[in-house]
Amino acid sequence: MNYIVFDLEWNQSPDGKRYENSKLPFEIIEIGAVKLNEKKEIIDSFHRLIKPQVYNWIHDSIHEVIHVNYKDLAQGMYFPKAAQEFIEWCGPEWYFFTWGNQDVMELQRNMKFYNILSLLPGPVTYYDVQKLYSIRYEDRKTRRSLEYTIDQLGIDKSHGFHRALEDAHYTAEVLKNIEDEYILPNSSIDVYQNPKKKKEEIYISYPDYDKYISREFYTKEKMMKDREVTSTRCPICQCAAKRKIRWFMHNSKVYYSISACPEHGLLKGKIRVRKTEANRYYAVKTLKLVDIEEAEEIRMKREALRRKRQLKRKLV
Repeated sequence: MNYIVFDLEWNQSPDGKRYENSKLPFEIIEIGAVKLNEKKEIIDSFHRLIKPQVYNWIHDSIHEVIHVNYKDLAQGMYFPKAAQEFIEWCGPEWYFFTWGNQDVMELQRNMKFYNILSLLPGPVTYYDVQKLYSIRYEDRKTRRSLEYTIDQLGIDKSHGFHRALEDAHYTAEVLKNIEDEYILPNSSIDVYQNPKKKKEEIYISYPDYDKYISREFYTKEKMMKDREVTSTRCPICQCAAKRKIRWFMHNSKVYYSISACPEHGLLKGKIRVRKTEANRYYAVKTLKLVDIEEAEEIRMKREALRRKRQLKRKLV
């Protein structure tokens, strides 16, 4: 099994959002990766510059960060060939590792744009090294920059940052400082290629919470009437938990609830509403045990929303 640590650099519309291609807001211009064996030893590397086809100049803010010249990109490889070579280079069995949670999605979006997404079937499981660092060294929630992390771990900074191959190398060095016991149970799943049917729905148990990813629904209202979407089971014993605070809409994209397991106590439910490019909806639900204080915070959120609605009715 190979560990593929990769990084992407991308461009966006140099003339602003008004002129961007909605199907490809971020065009990949560089792929960099290193391959590690199961002992976390670097055994190979991969690097390709991509010849842009959508945006004919580099956005000023992008150029300031990555310092790549458009003339160099003009000599690069077309994305479909570069992506195919990358997937072939990964080998038959691999795990993806990235810094943050965006690279896997952007890789798929670019592949879909060029009709080669079949080379990378999804949903794609990967490991977010930024998250793993927080789990191993911090509070599981804080997210640090790659350079900050390199400094904290005392890793040599002989190369620059914000180029794909260099950042992939730095990410690999961080990975070497994280033991497998913190890595293997904490995979992430990218749902750019989300479940379409009930049999494709995803259930994952992590060390401290459960995650469920639903199939697609035509409307958000129909989604929130589905029994599986709104069910609350204890992440420890998997028994049904009794609802103490019913699901309520915190905003248009998030719902919360509080339930109680007779044996293991209170659990917080959170549903993130996701919308597909085809204007359909699916749910990403997490269920996690919480203490009384955190449950009280959820209750206070609900009460604040109630008061806000009551005041709005009075004003009308």
